[in-house]
Amino acid sequence: MVRASARRSTRRSLPARLILGLFKLLLGFVLLSVLWVVAYRFENPPITATMIGDMLAGRGATREWMSLDEIDRDMVRAVIGAEDSKYCDHSGFDWDSIADAARANASGGRIRGGSTISQQTAKNAFLWQGGGYFRKGLEAWFTLLIEQIWGKRRIMEVYLNVAETGIGTYGVSAGAERYFGHDARTLTREQAARLAAVLPLPKGRDAIAPRGFTRRYGNIIAARIGTVIRDRLDACVYRGEVAPRDRTPPPSRKPIAVPGEEAETSTPPPPPPPEVLEALPEAPPTGELTPPPPEPAEEPAPEPEPALEPGEPATNTL
Repeated sequence: MVRASARRSTRRSLPARLILGLFKLLLGFVLLSVLWVVAYRFENPPITATMIGDMLAGRGATREWMSLDEIDRDMVRAVIGAEDSKYCDHSGFDWDSIADAARANASGGRIRGGSTISQQTAKNAFLWQGGGYFRKGLEAWFTLLIEQIWGKRRIMEVYLNVAETGIGTYGVSAGAERYFGHDARTLTREQAARLAAVLPLPKGRDAIAPRGFTRRYGNIIAARIGTVIRDRLDACVYRGEVAPRDRTPPPSRKPIAVPGEEAETSTPPPPPPPEVLEALPEAPPTGELTPPPPEPAEEPAPEPEPALEPGEPATNTL
């Protein structure tokens, strides 16, 4: 029997052996990736490829993991309003946004993506930054897995804890400590909007005294939070769970430095897709994100009339 099986194995052609080897490799990858996703369903990701890159570059990696039960609900509303208004409706992919992004990119305009929060979570937790079809294919696979194995609530929790919120800073709680001097348990609507505005380009923006695009984008997100509340666009995250109640943020525990010129990028990302803007209409900027109106210019004081010389008669002006 042993000799017969050995003879059969030697009869296999090179293409057949290559196909068998690829099949075994693919099967091993599928099993390993499924086990990896199942493990992160119950255990928090200890580190990510982006964190490793920051540490190798000498920037460090600060993170403070916080349960979704504790994160201020306005933070969840802000990222849904800013990144993915259909989060509770899709199964990992927003095909309309992907099609719009493909058409815009094919027309030769500014390159933009159509990634959902689920896709960004898959990339941040399991993969690396940067483009390329190979990484995009892996991202799609892991997105399918986390949608089926984790569910919307766990996806949101991991996203808010592994997303980069500043140079060497990861998660919204570490970001809140960096910018506001307190954790993410209590955030004002404006603070949550500012953190969400930083997420697309965390190494080039700052949530303290934002300028230019970051200020305008923060105003839009703050207005969209009201739409998320009205239309219950975050309902899937808290289905069957008690959402954190609104609380007043504590005062900052440390002095917050106002950023320099390097904190604002000159090349902001493209605007959200049209269907997102239609679903979440803009509102006039309100709150502390609104820049103060310019002060009126002071009128110059009238010049005093020259004094009369001794013995000079006064002139009658009537």
